[in-house]
Amino acid sequence: MEPVLTVPEHGLPGHLVDFVGALRRHGVSVGPGETVDAARVLTAIDLTRREHLREGLAAALLRRSGQREVFDPLFDLYFPAALGAGARPVEVPRADGGPVDVDALRAVLADLLRDGDPAALAELARAAVDALGRSGAAGTGVRGAAAQPGWSSYQALRALSPETLLAQILADLQAGDDFADEVLRRDVRERIAAFRRMVTDEVRRRTAEIRGREQVARSAVPTPVEQVEFLSAHAEQLAGLRRTVHPLARRLASRLAVRRRHAKRGELDMRRTLRRSMSTGGVPMRPAHRRRRPGRPELVVLCDVSGSVAGFSHFTLLLVQALREQFSKVRVFAFVERADEVTHLFEPGAELSGVMQRVLREADLVAFDGHSDYGGSFGSFAEHWGDAVGPRTSLLVLGDGRTNYRNPNLNVLKRLVGQVRHAHWLNPEPRRQWGSGDSAALRYADILPMHECRTAAQLADVVEALLPV
Repeated sequence: MEPVLTVPEHGLPGHLVDFVGALRRHGVSVGPGETVDAARVLTAIDLTRREHLREGLAAALLRRSGQREVFDPLFDLYFPAALGAGARPVEVPRADGGPVDVDALRAVLADLLRDGDPAALAELARAAVDALGRSGAAGTGVRGAAAQPGWSSYQALRALSPETLLAQILADLQAGDDFADEVLRRDVRERIAAFRRMVTDEVRRRTAEIRGREQVARSAVPTPVEQVEFLSAHAEQLAGLRRTVHPLARRLASRLAVRRRHAKRGELDMRRTLRRSMSTGGVPMRPAHRRRRPGRPELVVLCDVSGSVAGFSHFTLLLVQALREQFSKVRVFAFVERADEVTHLFEPGAELSGVMQRVLREADLVAFDGHSDYGGSFGSFAEHWGDAVGPRTSLLVLGDGRTNYRNPNLNVLKRLVGQVRHAHWLNPEPRRQWGSGDSAALRYADILPMHECRTAAQLADVVEALLPV
């Protein structure tokens, strides 16, 4: 039977408002309209069906893909399935009424994993945490305020070691067919992984009862993918960022279309307006506007692909590739110690998985020791591809501006910026770090506008502002 929702003391409406506030604090944009829709959900569904409530609130409150990663942990904190050990705690086997009989508990776990009953596994996870996951005062005997009881998923899972039950379960389920056995093996592994998540979720719930939801949410709720900082993102987060490129590009293109519709007319032409006003006694009844000459500019991207900046450059280049129809021509140049053109790797239809590895492997970027040399890169670009920039070109530089104390070559960059229509620099470092150590960011910022782009959200705002109208 599905667990009954625990109703908060101050009522569901106030609790819903608290939940919406938590979503906003963690980067999920929820407006008053969505909140009203969520309140209607509470009146339209059976509150004893907790999963129905989860899906109903998600449908009312969420508007973008990827927000479930934030929504689900917060939902479990604000709408827990139980309080404490629960209303129907599972009886844990004990040796002669004393300590927990871990072997007997593992045997129960093996039976449930074999049967694949999610509800029974969830109840067992709750009982296992209550019996094996206690830490702090209950587990150490330490006294005083610092000895407040706590909960540990690591401690509970180490005692149960569910992964070691795989062979035993497969021995009971083997069908004698290689394909069927492989399907069973994967299915059981997924059940074990799901049980581990249940234990982790249960520890998070019990910890929130002691320390408060907000404190637990700060560490337990993942950062929304668009708020992840490029320079600190791990491989899984960067993969998630790459999956957001095309949805983000579609949103930017639709916003650009709206801007273009609103900007069909050019600026007010005062000379023609005053000339027209002569027929109305000097009253400007018929304003005249300058004729717009829309044209898609050429884009030249010059990007640092060294070290930790490579993740930022990769995401930005994928975004530029997805938006390339907004420009008449796009040319991409990568650099470490010197620059080389890699446009062919980002052409439409090109295979973009592992493209940065191809850039580093195929392009001629290293001259001496493989450390970033912005001055040398600007110099080689101007020497070999100086004709790539002109009056219709928009120049985009991607990098942190850290020169390893080498010559920043400001004069060459100044000359390049003077040749182009627009020039901008996107920097993934926090603004407060510009100019620190070997960073020449502030010196470069004197030559062209430099924008802080630590996250995908910041990058989207900057790129939207820079797209041609």
